[in-house]
Amino acid sequence: MSDTFILNGKETPYTPGQMILEAAKVGGIEIPTLCYLKGSTPTGACRICLVEVKGARSLMAACSTPVTPGMEVFTETALVHQARKLNVELLLSSGTHNCLTCEANGNCRLQDLAYFYKITDLRFEEKAASDIYPKEDRNPLIVRDFSRCILCGRCVQACNEVMVNRAISQGYRGKESKIVTGGDLPYHESECVFCGQCVEVCPVGALTEKKAKGLGRPWEIKKIRTTCPYCGVGCQQWLHVKDGKIVKVTAVEDAQPNMGRLCVKGRFAYDFIYSEERLKTPLIREANGEFREASWDEALDLVAEKFKEIIKKDGPDAIAGVSCARSINEDSYQMQKFFRAVIGTNNIDHCART
Repeated sequence: MSDTFILNGKETPYTPGQMILEAAKVGGIEIPTLCYLKGSTPTGACRICLVEVKGARSLMAACSTPVTPGMEVFTETALVHQARKLNVELLLSSGTHNCLTCEANGNCRLQDLAYFYKITDLRFEEKAASDIYPKEDRNPLIVRDFSRCILCGRCVQACNEVMVNRAISQGYRGKESKIVTGGDLPYHESECVFCGQCVEVCPVGALTEKKAKGLGRPWEIKKIRTTCPYCGVGCQQWLHVKDGKIVKVTAVEDAQPNMGRLCVKGRFAYDFIYSEERLKTPLIREANGEFREASWDEALDLVAEKFKEIIKKDGPDAIAGVSCARSINEDSYQMQKFFRAVIGTNNIDHCART
């Protein structure tokens, strides 16, 4: 028999060790949050998920408060909403959150909460531009806009606990606080591997894809699920497509095997599709060193003839093959099958080994 607690007056089952936020979601109650990252250690940083717990001296952060048997939790009281609204207002005043010019407009949790609580005027003075760290966009992939950062810490958790790259951390203290890479270096001078997981989890517009800037708002985008073509792992992706063109790529959060994660190639290396330098037909080098276009049949016939000449002269072991780790598993299997069964040699290797 499972343990239960009282959630908004209703007896609700929970799993021992669950936090209020997780148990409430299972019970059909969504508690808003900005800092919580599934699968990571809860921090209680944003204070948006505050709930009322009977007997507690103050409101509790649902993401970091474990459920206990018989605990009575209230998620929709006037006191709870008053506190959440105040915290949203404080976050809005922590920088310059101009939604009209923000790449995250329409896909921002802070914007959603401000809309929910009907916040149209700020009671607190916005942080002056001179007090905000300058925008960092010197690398080709990620824009860091500190004026929109709410210090929720999700990017730090994603880097340290999800991807385990350990490139990002919290830096400085008080009003000087900021998210930093090692030594407070720019991304491209740090240990960052540009997996983009920090961009994936950012709930506001502090971290955005540089190549996607200005190419489409969320409501203009069609999302198409696909499998990453770069290697045999089979990571699941969302292609964000506008007018038939990919504008950015994100991960499918709860899909195997990647569970919301992507590498730098899977997330950012898609624009070669539209390169004017992309080869569209096989090329054959003539005796004078110049290339000429050829059909696939002509090119493959030429390769087959060259293989036959080498085997006839020096035997099958004069040929070797190296399979590509970026190919799908089926292609690597066919490659070794071709060399062993057709060419007749075991000279087949794989670039991942070297």
